[in-house]
Amino acid sequence: MSRSSNIARLKEIASKIAATYEDGVGVNPVEGENLPRRAEVIEVTEKLLELVFPGFDRHAGTPNTVALLAEIGSDLSDQICRAIRHASGGCDCGGECGSALCDEAVFSLLEALPGIRETAKLDVAAAYAGDPAATNNDEIILSYPGVKAITVQRLAHILYTAKVPLIPRMMTEYAHTLTGIDIHPGARLGRGIFIDHGTGVVIGETAVLGDNVRIYQGVTLGAGNFPKDACGMLIKGLKRHPTIGNNVIIYSGASVLGDVTIGDNSVIGGNVWLTESLPAGTKITARPPENKLKFAKERKK
Repeated sequence: MSRSSNIARLKEIASKIAATYEDGVGVNPVEGENLPRRAEVIEVTEKLLELVFPGFDRHAGTPNTVALLAEIGSDLSDQICRAIRHASGGCDCGGECGSALCDEAVFSLLEALPGIRETAKLDVAAAYAGDPAATNNDEIILSYPGVKAITVQRLAHILYTAKVPLIPRMMTEYAHTLTGIDIHPGARLGRGIFIDHGTGVVIGETAVLGDNVRIYQGVTLGAGNFPKDACGMLIKGLKRHPTIGNNVIIYSGASVLGDVTIGDNSVIGGNVWLTESLPAGTKITARPPENKLKFAKERKK
């Protein structure tokens, strides 16, 4: 096939692709220049993690904190301004649109870092206390997916509460991709949270977790139903996920659904399906499945 015929075919394909951009559907990046950049949001997230856990990532020792804060502030401000301009429909403002909100959101996160660091210490301590296989804090910080997912969520939650569009979800979905743990940036997490193993854990937007909660793989803290308005559209913003009290343990495969409350010091066994509230100190388990045994001699008959 000749080069000229290939070019002609490519032009035809390009023309057909361009036609699909004209219908105004949301997957078409009409205001693409205003979208935050995924790679840069990920880079900022990793720099923030470096401040929370200095010496465990890019640098061998404690980073130059002032320089790194300035770097993060500049990069994050640019991405937040992009997100705000995009959410407002784009405007010809020379990049000044939402600049005050950008600065406020950036500093709300940077000023929260000391508190996030103190809480991260409690999360690491909870992992060490809750896992007999843990040998030291370094192992936990370097290799435990739950610590990374929780820490990124705590960072993203600050931006979420500051009403920054797009970026908080981008941060937690980055952590989700790395760890298999899906925590919405809107969820409110207490101190000393430990997610062991973690794969398949889902924690919804309006979930609230108390202090010293331990969660195992495959747990869902999800919505029980999705109310709709008179037009059949989902109603946004309702409390639709569980509230988990202090010192609660939720074992693998359990699902706690809806706006229910699990009281302090409760234990939810593996594979439990729960859609109602529990008082403090409750232990609930699923009925064990019946195992059918067939021995070798019986199989020969």
